Amino acid sequence: MKRLIGTYIFISLFSFWTYAQEEEQSAEVFLEEYTDEFQESFFEALKQKGIQNYDRAIDLFLECKRLDSSNSVIDYELAKAYFLDKQYIQAQEYAVDALKAKPMDFWYLETLLRVLEKQGTSIDVIQQQLPFSNNKLQENLAVFYFKKRKYNDALKVLEGLGNSKFATDLTLKINDSIQRVNEKLTTAVKPEKTVQKEDGPIAQYQSQIEGLLVRGDFKNMEEVSKEALDSYPLQPYFHYAYGTALNRTSKSTKAVEVLESALDYLLDDVSLANKIYAELSKAYTAIGNASKANEYLNKIKTGL
Repeated sequence: MKRLIGTYIFISLFSFWTYAQEEEQSAEVFLEEYTDEFQESFFEALKQKGIQNYDRAIDLFLECKRLDSSNSVIDYELAKAYFLDKQYIQAQEYAVDALKAKPMDFWYLETLLRVLEKQGTSIDVIQQQLPFSNNKLQENLAVFYFKKRKYNDALKVLEGLGNSKFATDLTLKINDSIQRVNEKLTTAVKPEKTVQKEDGPIAQYQSQIEGLLVRGDFKNMEEVSKEALDSYPLQPYFHYAYGTALNRTSKSTKAVEVLESALDYLLDDVSLANKIYAELSKAYTAIGNASKANEYLNKIKTGL
């Protein structure tokens, strides 16, 4: 049981946006602090959330919070549970606490922004409550706006990041997306896909990942796809690969988040979309949510 709870908390605490800086810390040492009562409440809460019994999940996460008041993972899970239960004020409170504890975590920021969107407000309103000077937080904010196709908002954030490699790369990606949108408005011609050089690093990563996938070596696939995603966070294939590796190594809850995030980066790649839908169906099946599993299964387009 301790090893299972360790897997989840380790992944949640060291998300792929910050993992490289702290991966040497031992998850097993970290877990020595957790009691059986905490672990049982935590896993039962995840189960109840998975079957959409949000009231019960919230009660159990609050019990975990009582047992460990400083755990940002619990704040994050409470924010998500309250959000799903449409209790947005409470969701915002815990989402802010989680992000203050881990300002470099993309998933914490994304949860807070989704909560704010539901309330018809923006992060500007609560900016003073957050460590907004953190560059990684601002990078994550720009990525979120890009995923939501709020290109002007993303560019505004990037202006404050200067001429960093991240800002330059994402600005180019945004400008390319804006150009595609403009082309669709003025012509019926389908925009051409960006062609990567066959010997480029992205192609090399993809080839390596495909080989690991064929061999069923999901442990190494997780490591390689994580590395690729850290280097190229705007590539939907690497989100798909990392999510697939997580799902095939019994980390389906995290896999769902990564795979659903991959959909935000897709443009016109129907084949990759089908792969993501299929893997999402498997991941939701693994966590016991048959309704969502069928929903994604029905999205797969046949005859391609």
